Amino acid sequence: MSPLFNILELGEAQLRKRASPVTAIDDPVFQQTLDDLENFVIAQGGMGIAAPQVGISQRFFILSSHPNDRYPYAPDIKPFAVINPEIIGHGQRTEIGWEGCLSVPGIRGQVLRYSTVDVRFQQRDGAVVEIQFDGFLARVFQHELDHLDGILFIDRVPGMHALMSEKAWRKHIQTSAN
Repeated sequence: MSPLFNILELGEAQLRKRASPVTAIDDPVFQQTLDDLENFVIAQGGMGIAAPQVGISQRFFILSSHPNDRYPYAPDIKPFAVINPEIIGHGQRTEIGWEGCLSVPGIRGQVLRYSTVDVRFQQRDGAVVEIQFDGFLARVFQHELDHLDGILFIDRVPGMHALMSEKAWRKHIQTSAN
């Protein structure tokens, strides 16, 4: 059985376009797309996936944080839809952390992000949520929001010295854990 979605990869033009707002959240087709994308990101083992990564140029993503071998410290939360998101504030502190992306396979990079972000978005029932994320969830939120603006994490890497292959990165995190 083939997957419902194909992940667009670095070099594909649609990844660099700003996505359009979602206007019909209650549309049954959109609701099914949310379910399908949630199941897809779980199957891919991703921490999140933005609609443009699968060829849908709309402003939504699935946030799906869970501990795994790449991110053992990730909080375990039930995946949820983030629709028409925006950052409405942020803390002053920033952190450099390693990021990867399903659309940039095999590469990890160090990216500077705000440690805390205040965000607003709609849930799948249309309700507006304002919440603060910090640490890992703040990083994932910013990473996925960037996709909606046509930005990839590698655009935020300060230079080639802050990139490494997935294989070298896995070795690095295993060494760091010991």
